[in-house]
Amino acid sequence: MKSDAKTFSLPARILHWLMAAMILAMLFIGVGMVASVSERHEWLLRVHKPLGIAILILAVVRLAVRLRHPPPALPADLPAVQKLAAHASHWLLYILMLAMPLIGWAMLSAGGYPVMLSDSLRLPPIFPTSPVAFAVLRHMHSWFAMLLFLTFLAHMGAALYHGLIRRDGVLSSMVRGEKKAGEELYSLTQEAGTDDS
Repeated sequence: MKSDAKTFSLPARILHWLMAAMILAMLFIGVGMVASVSERHEWLLRVHKPLGIAILILAVVRLAVRLRHPPPALPADLPAVQKLAAHASHWLLYILMLAMPLIGWAMLSAGGYPVMLSDSLRLPPIFPTSPVAFAVLRHMHSWFAMLLFLTFLAHMGAALYHGLIRRDGVLSSMVRGEKKAGEELYSLTQEAGTDDS
């Protein structure tokens, strides 16, 4: 769907930065859980579960916001391969934001572990108890976490490329919801050059 929007909507920007912080925290918590066998492991586990479910819920909300308010189109002069990579990485992020919590939830269910969001709030199991499924889902959770980390880094690299090198307004439209005058001039110049050719 082609969008006529010039910038990202306010809900999209809020969700973007909130979830970026949550995902980054979740990745570090996950590494800490794997690396630690001390009393911190239990504390990290208690944070990991509700944070994962919060990311799942917000990912659904964010997807609904994206469908209701399509993001602005990428710059017209951006090479086709970069546009394809941008769209593919965005949808991969959405898939991972939805899949990671669900795989973690299914993994704990398969292992017979309770999914506690607080001392009194327990989620129902979504997968039958199975040691084999638990092992498979555990490996999937680890591999998907690595893929999420790499996709996250690629997304950050692309944002810096747009903000520091191209200066085409893509980053500023997500940060401030508007383009700088220089970025608007850049976009107009590129559009004019495209029209002339």
